[in-house]
Amino acid sequence: MFEGSCCCGAVRFSVSRSPRMAAECHCTRCRKVGGTPFALVDADSVEIVSGREHIATYLPEPSFKYKRCFCERCGSSLGEILSEGDVLPVPLNVFDQDPGVPIRFHEHVASKGSWAVIPDGVKQFEGDPG
Repeated sequence: MFEGSCCCGAVRFSVSRSPRMAAECHCTRCRKVGGTPFALVDADSVEIVSGREHIATYLPEPSFKYKRCFCERCGSSLGEILSEGDVLPVPLNVFDQDPGVPIRFHEHVASKGSWAVIPDGVKQFEGDPG
């Protein structure tokens, strides 16, 4: 069981199974909301434990499909924790403990900021990995 929360603790969630993997996206949208690596978790393993009423959403513009979620009190990005789909991206930084999944790849590196450093040997994709 993995637990997570926003910075102020108003929103708490749990994930009952290990994340499938972790990656980092460098698209302009992800950079604007914090640019942190994310874990892909099975949607049916996510439970909002408390504070659902404090989760605000930003609806995506085409071609994006996930609703961006954040705590309305402290602004912590919660990734796409309330989106529809079988697998959801959840920022690694909102987990209360290290979920123990290494970054498998970096995507949208064509949009990467000059400050972002990608370690040698990690897969990179110019856009979506497909």
